Amino acid sequence: MAKKEFDKINTPAGVLSFPSVFVKTAAPGSTKEKWSTVFLIPKSTDITPIKELLKRAIHAKHPNGLPKNADGSAFVSPIKDGNEKSYDGYKDHWFFTASTTNRAPGVVDSEKQAIMEQSEIYAGCHAILSINAYCWEYMGKYGVSIGLQHVLKIKDGTPLSGGSSAEADFANLELPAKNDDAFDSTTGGDLSILD
Repeated sequence: MAKKEFDKINTPAGVLSFPSVFVKTAAPGSTKEKWSTVFLIPKSTDITPIKELLKRAIHAKHPNGLPKNADGSAFVSPIKDGNEKSYDGYKDHWFFTASTTNRAPGVVDSEKQAIMEQSEIYAGCHAILSINAYCWEYMGKYGVSIGLQHVLKIKDGTPLSGGSSAEADFANLELPAKNDDAFDSTTGGDLSILD
């Protein structure tokens, strides 16, 4: 009997946000640690393959139709509208969280070589994810979520943290000459200007 093929796909290109793909972390208010990332995809991109993956997972778990949540709310979908968030870079994007608790995702560059330096993966870099989907039930609610398999970094991008690099902060700064008193640590300096 042939082994059933694992249902997973590669996403379209997108941008990572809140990546934690090297170290497990817990979401605010939770103690369950996961490897995860939020993934942003421009609304101009066709995300039909992701929707079809979710539909297959739902049909496999609930072949007779969607169950009803105990509180009357809708079946929970992982795909959200970025226009409903005020985070940097989310406008005009779809986004979802992809996570795993089983094993760390593989993280590779555009040459398919493993990325070992954690600073290479940051909020704002461009990537493609390998994902799967699974259904869940929790306290009377039902939904489908996205599992994170692997991360392929395509290229660098503008950091989404709202911060800047040290190079950018000091780019136009003219330093005093090295023989200037500002560099003389033996004189102590006059702090009366702060009074």
